[in-house]
Amino acid sequence: MTSTIGGPGQVLDEADVHAWVRERIAAQELDGKRVCVIVPDATRSCPLPMLMGALHEALDGRAAAVTVLIALGTHAPMTAEQLREHLGGPYPGFTVRNHDQESLVSIGVIPAARVKELSDGRMSQDVDVVLNRAVVEHDVCLVVGPVFPHEVVGFSGGNKYFVPGVAGAGIIDFSHWLGALITSAEIIGTRGITPVRALIDRAAALIPARRLALCLVVRSGTNDLHAASFGPPEEAWAACAGVSAQTHVRYLDAPVKKVISVIPEKYDDMWTGAKGFYKLEPVVADGGQVIIYAPHITRIAAMHPEIEEIGYHCRDYFLKQWDRFAHHHWGVLAHSTHLRGAGTYDPGAGERLRVTVTLATGIPEDVVRRANLDYLDPAAVDLADPGAFVVPNAGEVLFRLASPAGSE
Repeated sequence: MTSTIGGPGQVLDEADVHAWVRERIAAQELDGKRVCVIVPDATRSCPLPMLMGALHEALDGRAAAVTVLIALGTHAPMTAEQLREHLGGPYPGFTVRNHDQESLVSIGVIPAARVKELSDGRMSQDVDVVLNRAVVEHDVCLVVGPVFPHEVVGFSGGNKYFVPGVAGAGIIDFSHWLGALITSAEIIGTRGITPVRALIDRAAALIPARRLALCLVVRSGTNDLHAASFGPPEEAWAACAGVSAQTHVRYLDAPVKKVISVIPEKYDDMWTGAKGFYKLEPVVADGGQVIIYAPHITRIAAMHPEIEEIGYHCRDYFLKQWDRFAHHHWGVLAHSTHLRGAGTYDPGAGERLRVTVTLATGIPEDVVRRANLDYLDPAAVDLADPGAFVVPNAGEVLFRLASPAGSE
């Protein structure tokens, strides 16, 4: 049974959340069980120290073993110092480790016919579901993490912590490219079961362990909780996605020509900082400009340097030259399309892009331009520019155009 507290516009008391989490865990049959707690890295706003403290109180002395697994997906591993700050603690009896691409096991295959059905006919091939072996070495997998609008799946959270969170490169690439085929602007903030969500739910269903989730709706850029839901991942996620849709989406009455997206320091490369574009593309006018302002970012991608050579392009640039690009990681190609946004490609006319993407970062100009993006010295950015729509702490809140009635 799913239990939910809070809702849109509310801010939950920390002590109440702490007690509620302890009670939810205490009600589960976990005595003598091996429990894998899967949590996000530091690129998501989340009050993990408080939640981990409650989990430790509830599991200490009951569980036979507890492993805390950081769901990195395509992100860089966290250092020991970063993990201490991220999780709080110490938590005696808990083992903490990053997900990695070495500790993997196949748990089954989704057949091509089923993939075609799940993807609404966009893709049709067998998908090997390869996950961190911790999901089969523990009796219970407990996902703990927030729900936000997301460029690949619609809304993050829930089973997404399995795929791509603790998955192998193959299924990560496949799921991300499926999202790219739909396009970021089309899928981001879409409620319900998108084709990518359907795929990862099917993959998660193959996990032999019992699956539970503590899903959260966090006030962006803070540790404040609007809502929390505990239960099976599909149900807990759906409850929080409904709250996130009312909490993390802002509406504008008309498109804007110029955006300055101010990237917080928790995003330390453009691979993660690109969220400041995804969340704003829907409100930019045709021919408009998005300036990614992040002086602290000095590299494009810590884990995926090949993006510097591939560059950033629209979806059709790759689709119409597939033989040229198919051998690359599809997740990298997907990221490329997500940051470049909508456009068209014709072998004769070349690439035509809907908006201009300008990096005002610490990345050298030659690297930026080689990656097919515009460059601006961050010192030249005027955050008080009256002609710009300036968005502080960008990356978690989605901006959309209002419907003719004023809202969706």
